[in-house]
Amino acid sequence: MNRQMKKMMAQAQKMQQGMMKAQEELADERIEGSAGGGIVKVTVTGQSDVVGIKISAEAVDPDDVEMLEDLVLAAIHDAVEKARTASEKKMGGLGVPGGLGGLM
Repeated sequence: MNRQMKKMMAQAQKMQQGMMKAQEELADERIEGSAGGGIVKVTVTGQSDVVGIKISAEAVDPDDVEMLEDLVLAAIHDAVEKARTASEKKMGGLGVPGGLGGLM
């Protein structure tokens, strides 16, 4: 194997190690999204796994369950979008444009 190939292999290995570390950090990171001025809050990991939902008592109206469903969905979307941004930022720092093009 020539020097250039060894250098490329070393760079690839270093990048892979960096990606693994970034993925571990994202799994540990907690990101909160909200809707309805904060009456519904959703917590996700940096990998977009939902790990918590908090619903304020004022959001619970038995005559309007649809509104609560919409608020929960909106809070999930907010949290996931923030997680996606955090992932792209972390992976972009490794020289991987766009966080591996959405593969993360």
